[in-house]
Amino acid sequence: MNLPSVGTARAGVPRWPALLHRWPSLLGLAVAVPQLVLGAGHETVAIVVCVATLCYLGAAAFDRPWVAWAAVPGASVVVTISKITGLAWWAGIGIAALALVVVGLFNRAPRPAFTAQVAALIGYGGLAVGTLAVAPRAGLVLAGMLLTGHGLWDLVHYRRNEVVPRSLAEFCLLLDVPLGIGVIVLALLD
Repeated sequence: MNLPSVGTARAGVPRWPALLHRWPSLLGLAVAVPQLVLGAGHETVAIVVCVATLCYLGAAAFDRPWVAWAAVPGASVVVTISKITGLAWWAGIGIAALALVVVGLFNRAPRPAFTAQVAALIGYGGLAVGTLAVAPRAGLVLAGMLLTGHGLWDLVHYRRNEVVPRSLAEFCLLLDVPLGIGVIVLALLD
């Protein structure tokens, strides 16, 4: 009687459980790829950077990692309402960020994490908005570099398993890096 060895995979066994375990990566790629195919401009990339930093700030301000996932559609609503009302999207993000800073101070959010997220929003977000003042091609390259750089921020949070859920950090990493590198390549080929 021949028994299969422990390390061999059974033929015909679906790998779906392994794929489902990586759902945040798949979701991140599912968001990044259509934006690349449709030709994301530097304003779109700047919005992605600002939304990402706002989500991290929200989780830190409330000291609840799950808030980061809730902030994804919330920040998208802020951008949409800003555009509908004639307010610049970045001003809407700024108002939401200011509100989150007030919440974080009121809630006495843990200072190291909260301060880091405020600094990240000011740094990444401020530079992303600044790319709007640069010529479209150069602005796209700069915004792509910022988004790719935010992917390193995602990786740090994924590895430390702090501030945001690992699933959100994984999602952002697989959104930020492919989209960031992709728009840089597209801008340079254009």
